[in-house]
Amino acid sequence: MPAYVIVNVNTSDPERYEDYKKMAQETVAKFGGRFLVRGGKMRVLEGSWNPTRIVVLEFDSYERANAWWHSAEYAPAKELRQRLSTTDLLIVDGFDSPAVVPG
Repeated sequence: MPAYVIVNVNTSDPERYEDYKKMAQETVAKFGGRFLVRGGKMRVLEGSWNPTRIVVLEFDSYERANAWWHSAEYAPAKELRQRLSTTDLLIVDGFDSPAVVPG
């Protein structure tokens, strides 16, 4: 079952944050993950949430996403991100959707 890492990040140093993005991309790929959303245009349609930059990653499983976040490979990038930004980050299980069979 897939799992998703959903992130809202607000960086204080956009130039140095580019270094983080490069470092993180390599580790995400190493753990079989991929970026589905990486910033971009957004608009809040309901509620009081005020996100700044949304990132969504997909991994093969919750365990794989968790292993990436706790890994030695990601640790230097994570430490840099934590110094340069405030971040809300969560891992959530996805679901296996049944194949749609044409009727």
